[in-house]
Amino acid sequence: MSIKKIIEGKKEWRVHVSRVKALPQEYQIVYKEIQKYLFKVGPVELNEGIGLLSEILSFFEEGAAAGKGVLEVTGTDVAAFCDELIEDSITYAELYQESVNQKVVKTMKK
Repeated sequence: MSIKKIIEGKKEWRVHVSRVKALPQEYQIVYKEIQKYLFKVGPVELNEGIGLLSEILSFFEEGAAAGKGVLEVTGTDVAAFCDELIEDSITYAELYQESVNQKVVKTMKK
């Protein structure tokens, strides 16, 4: 990755963070929990930029502008909300499961 891309990525992230800080407090709390959740169970695409996080942020901005509470936007099961967002994405857990299975198969063939 070039230095130029790294710098652009940092600028993009700073703008993103400032948008998060502009959200109402309850939205900030839920956003940060969603971010942690996604970084742990993680769709692999999160390494390719902040597209998904930016989409969530835009969704939250719209909900806040409409005067909705954050749980009206996400539903009360925030983890299920996250899972629905990434249901068609490859996650790190899936990659790890696949690598374990491949190692077992390879070892058993010996």
